[in-house]
Amino acid sequence: MTSTKSSSRRGFSDEERAAMKDHAEELKREARRGSAADKAAEAAATVLAKIAEMPDSDRIMAERVHAVVTATAPVLAPKLWYGMPAYALDGKILCFFQSADKFKARYATLGFSDQAKLDEGTMWAAGFALTKVTPEVEKRIAALVKQAVG
Repeated sequence: MTSTKSSSRRGFSDEERAAMKDHAEELKREARRGSAADKAAEAAATVLAKIAEMPDSDRIMAERVHAVVTATAPVLAPKLWYGMPAYALDGKILCFFQSADKFKARYATLGFSDQAKLDEGTMWAAGFALTKVTPEVEKRIAALVKQAVG
């Protein structure tokens, strides 16, 4: 009788471990002393640098999402969250962009946390697949961000 190994893998994937490592680095960076303005400027620059590292298809979408979010809701603070560009309200993540490449998915995602005021009845979407950011998609993102901020 031959012994068979279980093909199901337990634990975190390489991508999930990398995201957790990114998050630990983000927390260390945030803990550094400095003025609030310096921290905000550094966080925004770090987000833009992370976007610049993405493959072209994801980078183009992330740049457009970043532009729409920051123009629509200047009250949101750009910051990295598990290595992803994210936007926080009062220190809490409200929405984020997850590149398709990060978790080897077939599409990028615009996600919203439970802080977002997207409630519609007893069920609503908190994540949106993105394959291309067109002018129509930009309008939808702006409307979602406005609603999420409240």
